[in-house]
Amino acid sequence: MKIEVKELDMYYGDFQALQKINLQVESNSIMAFIGPSGCGKSTFLKTLNRMNDLIPGSRINGEVRIDGENIYEGDVDVIDLRRRVGMVFQKPNPFPMTVFDNIAYGPRIHGERKKEALEQIVIESLEQAALFEEVKDRLHKSALSLSGGQQQRLCIARVLAVKPEIVLMDEPTSALDPISTGRIEELITELKERYTIVIVTHNMQQAGRVSDRTAFFLMGDLIEEGDTDTIFHTPKNPKTEDYITGRFG
Repeated sequence: MKIEVKELDMYYGDFQALQKINLQVESNSIMAFIGPSGCGKSTFLKTLNRMNDLIPGSRINGEVRIDGENIYEGDVDVIDLRRRVGMVFQKPNPFPMTVFDNIAYGPRIHGERKKEALEQIVIESLEQAALFEEVKDRLHKSALSLSGGQQQRLCIARVLAVKPEIVLMDEPTSALDPISTGRIEELITELKERYTIVIVTHNMQQAGRVSDRTAFFLMGDLIEEGDTDTIFHTPKNPKTEDYITGRFG
């Protein structure tokens, strides 16, 4: 099992944002988190690479294990953890530098200095993100000149450049048009061959299209998790059914 979460509680100061979350994610699978705004799905996503550490007053109880290792143990290298568990955010956030330098940024930070190696990493990462053919003549132009959909695929390529094992995606298509959204969804499906992917989405149709398993969150609780077809067609919990059928949320 790639990710195992056991009895996870998450607090912001005195406020408990997550209660007793237990969840497993298999290697080379796509797990979708769904639920209404403020239900805890993005908060939970950020516990998987300790992005929540950056929020003053946050703390957790319980365990998050990746390949059997509890990532909240005191001796865990958080920088290396975030290389292994990359993150793509809701809005494209390319750095104000060239396309090439956006992709090469991470490998350089992790010690890669050889020009030939960096060029190979940039090409491979852009190819994996289905972007190389569109930008191969613009590698040394500003990434900010790309369209929104291209910028988001660039951000995915930037994550892939440091060779992660897991890719977290927090509503990666919510700021994009339908065509760009379709391209990202196709890309997510292709990336499953190499990576384990966890995606937060408000778009239930998207969860149905791309994910192998789906977890439904409500008010900080994990209400139900299972095979995506089962969750969408024969959920066990009435709260899941009410959300899926649009009775609330």
